[in-house]
Amino acid sequence: MSGSSHKHPICPPLVWHTLVTILLAGIVADVSWEIWARYITPFWVGGPLQPAALVQSVFGFRSLFWAEVIHAVVGVVFYPIGYLYIARPLARVIIPPLPWWVVGLCYGVGLWVFALYIMAHIFAGLPPFLGFIQLTWASLVGHMIFGFMTALIVRIRHGW
Repeated sequence: MSGSSHKHPICPPLVWHTLVTILLAGIVADVSWEIWARYITPFWVGGPLQPAALVQSVFGFRSLFWAEVIHAVVGVVFYPIGYLYIARPLARVIIPPLPWWVVGLCYGVGLWVFALYIMAHIFAGLPPFLGFIQLTWASLVGHMIFGFMTALIVRIRHGW
């Protein structure tokens, strides 16, 4: 059988190779995010991005440690799963010729909307997108880096 669906499936099979890809993509993307958030963003906005503080606001945690753990697990495991099984398949069905890196950047924008509108505004009661302050834009760049790096690792490991 020939055809691109066998070479590049819409959704990858959930096998060891895919599980390793999920973890590698999550680790690389999360480390990239952390470098941006903690070490580069302060030069732009005067302080680091603090997603754990948002986790604390949403879930009412007092513990910064557990909020950091939750954010890390979401970034390392669940966001790469979202890319592989939601964002990439939707892009392949809706706009098949879209380059992998555009899908990754768009996925990052989607994560940013999820973080700063759904979580921060709807669940934590903060202004939508934090009122579009400088931190908002630093967060957008960080999420786009995350999405790009996730897509890059998938591209390297699977060729798509």
